[in-house]
Amino acid sequence: MIRLQLRTGFTQRRSLILGAAAACIEPWGLAEAHAAAGPVAPPQAIPVIAVTSTGGQSIELSRLLTGGITAVQTMFTGCTATCPIQGAIFADVQRHLGPADTNLRLLSVSIDPLGDDARALRTWLGRFDAQPQRWRAAVVRMSDVDRLLDFLRSRADGPDRHTAQAFLFNSKAQLAFRTTDLPTGNDVANLMREMASMR
Repeated sequence: MIRLQLRTGFTQRRSLILGAAAACIEPWGLAEAHAAAGPVAPPQAIPVIAVTSTGGQSIELSRLLTGGITAVQTMFTGCTATCPIQGAIFADVQRHLGPADTNLRLLSVSIDPLGDDARALRTWLGRFDAQPQRWRAAVVRMSDVDRLLDFLRSRADGPDRHTAQAFLFNSKAQLAFRTTDLPTGNDVANLMREMASMR
């Protein structure tokens, strides 16, 4: 379990987030992850990638990530392997976040623009009782699928094509942390809070 302590100063805060990172990684081990896991230093700005929202609007992904701490997962609604588990993990994250955590958000990004549309994403969110103010979804356009997976370092072998990691972005739409595959909801929620405290 991640132990949170009140500390001050940049060095102490950095130690705290790295300690939380180690706690998140420890249960599964880096060797079991398909891609790199842990803090991203320095944080990396998301490239220009277009997505379609659940309302059918085309928007830059960075606009959905700016202004709060956002945990992102890649998925697609037709997936029957890891994606339903990923949805359940984000549902668990949502349960661990309270009314005070207004700047902590979740985003499911489909990497299947041929199979997913705004309606499919709304159905996906409904399956997990997603709170509209907390958890959103979008589908990346076909020309940007590979760019997104390469940026996240989220490629995997097999039909799913993606890992089951969560990717944490800071309020400037910069990738700051990669979890291991299938993190617990509690660990993701605590990591998000730690990132928010470092602002």
